[in-house]
Amino acid sequence: MPERHVALLRGINVGRAKRVAMADLRALFTSLGHAQVRTLLNSGNVVFDAPSGTPAALAGRLRAALQSELDVAAEVIVKSRRELDAIVRANPLLDVAADPSRLLIVFTQQPAALSALAELGAVDWSPEALAIGKQAAYLWCPAGIIESKLAQAMTRALGERATMRNWATVGKLQAMLRDA
Repeated sequence: MPERHVALLRGINVGRAKRVAMADLRALFTSLGHAQVRTLLNSGNVVFDAPSGTPAALAGRLRAALQSELDVAAEVIVKSRRELDAIVRANPLLDVAADPSRLLIVFTQQPAALSALAELGAVDWSPEALAIGKQAAYLWCPAGIIESKLAQAMTRALGERATMRNWATVGKLQAMLRDA
């Protein structure tokens, strides 16, 4: 039975680089045998049903197809519905965050990559906050991500291995994963 997943593409349609039409992205996923392909926003969020494969294997296949078929090099992170639900449930910053657009989840394909954030976790970033979970990291950036020194440090630490989504977007993706 197919399992529902979300693919998070890093840096798609941000500025002029890595431009991908969502119709082309949906067509690419469909050509790879995925069903119920839907996109959210114009920034590389794709919900789909995969007939088989682990999230890591799916991510590798999607990354390669994106490069070969659409000539776009971008990190692709895939999470199953169960994985995303666990990441959402584990968010320890909900009591601190007052604005869902400024509460961010940092996704990586390999949770071990989060160890690169250990030094950042030992710093007091007030009024910002960082929590490092088992499957994701959580950032509270009350002044916004553009002004966030924590988000900049996190990006330097993880590089291309991670992508961020705000809490509002993650909630929408979670709802899409539940829809048939």
